[in-house]
Amino acid sequence: MTIAAGAVPTRGPMTLKDWGQLLLLGAIWGGSFFFARVAVSEIHPLTLVLFRVAIAAIALQLYLAVRGPSFRLALPYAGLFFLLALTNNVVPFSLIFAGQTQLGAGVASVLNATTPFWTLVLANALTTDEKLSWNKLAGIALGVAGTAVMIGPGLIAGLGGPIWAKFALIGASLSYAVALMVARRFKGLPSPVLATGQLTASTIIMIPVVLIAYGPAGLFTASPPVWAAVLGLALLSTAFAYILYFNLVASAGATNASLVTLIVPASAVLLGFLFLGERLSLFEMTGMALIGLGLVTIDGRIFGRW
Repeated sequence: MTIAAGAVPTRGPMTLKDWGQLLLLGAIWGGSFFFARVAVSEIHPLTLVLFRVAIAAIALQLYLAVRGPSFRLALPYAGLFFLLALTNNVVPFSLIFAGQTQLGAGVASVLNATTPFWTLVLANALTTDEKLSWNKLAGIALGVAGTAVMIGPGLIAGLGGPIWAKFALIGASLSYAVALMVARRFKGLPSPVLATGQLTASTIIMIPVVLIAYGPAGLFTASPPVWAAVLGLALLSTAFAYILYFNLVASAGATNASLVTLIVPASAVLLGFLFLGERLSLFEMTGMALIGLGLVTIDGRIFGRW
């Protein structure tokens, strides 16, 4: 059974606008690892998921109430939104935050960077317009290799974490790939409505989960710096980021949208270099060059000219 029925031509290369959105999204989600690392020091992973999606959902509901379009457009898709919420928020966020309690950011980044591979496999099986191609496979392989090289010795040092934590990160990548297939079903729904519907459904799911698991006591006892990280995670890395993300899925396709996971580690390193005064190592520069080569290979236009 395919997601898109009928004879649909294979998608062409991404436009400059698509690439711009992809790079911006990668930069925003690069900062999410910092926010999450700060927040998870005082807030349980499941509670952090609730705060992240709830604050983002409230912000987007207010945005739609002021700017539109109406959230009523989402109501016919209610059941599908809960499936999207599970696969794109609840399951992967919980697995990532749990894994990050045991693994360093380097290993987490590499495992998260496998998302385009799983997405390509699912898209090849379930869609008619996103099939396997040599340039996509080669580009994804270069991107994952570049992520591993960029981490350098830190990756080897961090490989000793528990196996369950590594499987948690791989499970999150698989869940994201499934979510991209689900997201393709929302044809014609504006991205702000799609993001709001997903995050609202995620909030409805997470409220009873957290209350049953931990109760209401101690939910709001975190320190001010941690709450600042939660707000950054919710408003910038979730509410705004998901509007960009669903725009990209609609215009560039699921596989191309998943490429953001290759850019996120590089953007995190560059943000540290630009704003925190961190130095770039040879490993990091080489890894970013490999990621760039992988993206050029996936785009395919330069090789097509040859």
